[in-house]
Amino acid sequence: MACKQDEIYSKVATEFGPSMARLAAAYEADRTHQEDLLQDIQLALWRSFATFANQCSLRTWVYRVAHNTAATHVRRQRRVRLSQSVSLEELDDLPREFDGERRVDESEMLTRVHALVQRLKPIDRDVLLLYLEGMEAAEIAEVVGISRSNVAQKVHRAKKLLQLYFSSGDNHDQT
Repeated sequence: MACKQDEIYSKVATEFGPSMARLAAAYEADRTHQEDLLQDIQLALWRSFATFANQCSLRTWVYRVAHNTAATHVRRQRRVRLSQSVSLEELDDLPREFDGERRVDESEMLTRVHALVQRLKPIDRDVLLLYLEGMEAAEIAEVVGISRSNVAQKVHRAKKLLQLYFSSGDNHDQT
């Protein structure tokens, strides 16, 4: 069985390696902890292929294992985190960190998006990250264990809030 397990893992490492690295980076801000999380995900994936029986697509399986591993990591790290997680609904109430008239270069914007994503509660973060990885609502629902309509609602809310936070020409903050 180990040979088949190694074969599946090699395929997954090649096909999903960059996605798993992005997922680890989205869950963990510290570079060292990102690498630890990525190793945990890779080990969990390799172990999981011993029981993989094509009960879902390989892609769904990979993201489910990665999601569960990252969620466990977040729960372990929660006690040491200083930042407070917020839901998508609470994100709208956070103060704006920059005004809409100032031009923000792409690097700074990505840093801000990354910081906002890391502040999300795990379920909201998972939905947004899987959406950004190109997964369909049905696949996301299967991975995180919520309904398709709940996925669609969370994605819509996230898009709306990110657009609000990063629009550069709106006057919505001015009176």
